[in-house]
Amino acid sequence: MLNELGHFALILAFAVALVQSSVPLIGAQKGWAGWMAVGEPAASAQFLLIAFSFGALTWAFVTSDFSLQLVFSNSHTDKPMLYKISGVWGNHEGSMLLWVLILAAFGASAAWFGSALPPRLRARVLSVQAMIGAAFLGFIIFTSNPFLRLVSPPFNGQDLNPLLQDPGLAFHPPFLYLGYVGLSMAFSFAVAALIEGRVDAAWARWVRPWTLAAWMFLTIGIALGSWWAYYELGWGGFWFWDPVENASFMPWLLAAALLHSSIVVEKREALKSWTVLLAILAFGFSLIGTFIVRSGVITSVHSFASDPQRGLFILAILAIFVGGALTLYAARAGAMQAKGVFGMVSRESALVLNNILLAVAALVVFVGTVWPLVAELFWARKLSVGAPFFEKAFTPFMLALAIALPIGAVMPWKRASFARALRPLWAAAVLALAVVALTWAVGTNRSTVALVGAGLGSWLVFGALAELWLRAAHRPMRLFRLPRADWGKAFAHGGLGITFIGIGLLTAWQSEDIRVAQIGQPFTVSGYEITLDAVDQVPGPNYRSSTATMTVRQGGKLVATLYPEKRVYPVQGMPTTEAAIDNGIWRDVYLVVGDPQTGGGWAVRTYIKPFANWIWVGAILMALGGLLSLTDRRYRVAAGARKALPLQAAPAE
Repeated sequence: MLNELGHFALILAFAVALVQSSVPLIGAQKGWAGWMAVGEPAASAQFLLIAFSFGALTWAFVTSDFSLQLVFSNSHTDKPMLYKISGVWGNHEGSMLLWVLILAAFGASAAWFGSALPPRLRARVLSVQAMIGAAFLGFIIFTSNPFLRLVSPPFNGQDLNPLLQDPGLAFHPPFLYLGYVGLSMAFSFAVAALIEGRVDAAWARWVRPWTLAAWMFLTIGIALGSWWAYYELGWGGFWFWDPVENASFMPWLLAAALLHSSIVVEKREALKSWTVLLAILAFGFSLIGTFIVRSGVITSVHSFASDPQRGLFILAILAIFVGGALTLYAARAGAMQAKGVFGMVSRESALVLNNILLAVAALVVFVGTVWPLVAELFWARKLSVGAPFFEKAFTPFMLALAIALPIGAVMPWKRASFARALRPLWAAAVLALAVVALTWAVGTNRSTVALVGAGLGSWLVFGALAELWLRAAHRPMRLFRLPRADWGKAFAHGGLGITFIGIGLLTAWQSEDIRVAQIGQPFTVSGYEITLDAVDQVPGPNYRSSTATMTVRQGGKLVATLYPEKRVYPVQGMPTTEAAIDNGIWRDVYLVVGDPQTGGGWAVRTYIKPFANWIWVGAILMALGGLLSLTDRRYRVAAGARKALPLQAAPAE
């Protein structure tokens, strides 16, 4: 009965979304306050109905209700509770239900916390948000119903994909969806502003917190996915330029560009058209990512579904919303005249450069991701675009961005002197060069990658500190009175620098050893003596494990005892690798045990990973920077001046 109620709640939410997408929009155009007011209760009702539906599906997974096709296909009675719950979104139908739940939550938040918005703008934002919700609710109800019943319920299920039975993958998709879907608010604000024919500083101030929240969640989601790939897949890498990884990275880059360009709109009322276009494209790339993951047109180890018909439905949603928004943009762009005038050397120009680098970097990733599909469609050729292309084509833009960020951050608005702007950064430049010299002195491999990564990363970190010192007017006590947004920016830029250092030094200095290890016979890798002491068969809750006991010594001193595993999940008959890692600030010792060999011994892979954890520490600092900025009171104070101004209906074209 609860499952039927969950399905019915989904249908009711679809009906509410249709009402919300039309009535407030008409009311805003006609100036009818009563019709505009429908948006707020409708947004709340839509969220509550979808939350009930999601709760009903979650309960079916928790109680192992195998009368539901979805539970039967993705769960098992022996599965640990965490993975029963994460199994709700570890499949196509459930993950799309989570998608629309988060979408409705953002819409409801705009209704609950948007009281300072002008009534017409709020009504239009809620209507556009509801249109997106109605499209995806229709997609779920008509093509991806999670509440389909089985005529003869089995006693047990087929279990969840073993690769998804991991804490990293339990939390990675929700954070990623919070980022993906959070960009829908920037899209809704952009379309509402285009309908209204007005973009100003107040609009930029309202759109920035939503974009910042989405960017922060995307940062966490991408970091969790990278961390999972690092320790779970057993390859020892943190990024593989997989199509699904790229699908989340592209909107992250565009969201970062949108954050920086909205600052120019807010402070100087310039770059209006470009900022609105970025808001449309950022959400458009989120929809492209959804299409890549759901359609199966591009092969990926992360894909949830492989159904081209569903992919066509999402492609239609993408075409309607992004195509419609771009058409409206083309009609209205001329009305969004920039007021601010700035010189070639100024903070505005630096932010324009920042935007160009981020946008072109996103375009490079997009081309590399879809090119195999284009080649197959038009030339019937199967191509593979891998890491070498991305590293050569993408890296130069990131290096230029790293050089420019600290300089642009200390430049004054409107007009600046390049020489004067560089003065506060001399100390940061000297310290960065000192780090390069230290890297050269201590490195076993004096590669360019290590020197550039360490140098540019240090430049970002010390540049962020120099900017804080400048804003505090060289007074230590004033540091604690700086706005949280200033600290947030410093954490974000510094975190990017830490990640740069980690990537550069890990790429240049890591070492790998693959061998057949005999029990009790030590071997040496990069100064560490490693011994395979034993391999035991250990039963798990829903798997069988070959667990190795391995000791790591350095200079005769015990460093760690590690237990890498090779697991087999009997229900799906699928093996997985569970790496054992001795984490450290300066290096990771990474061990993987494989299959037993016919001549005796076991296949063992050993990696020594210098500075690996700096990559994720940097990501955490970036996300923390976003959170600090969100708590700045300036994001919570509404632009009341605009609310007081009478808003006319958008003129007809």
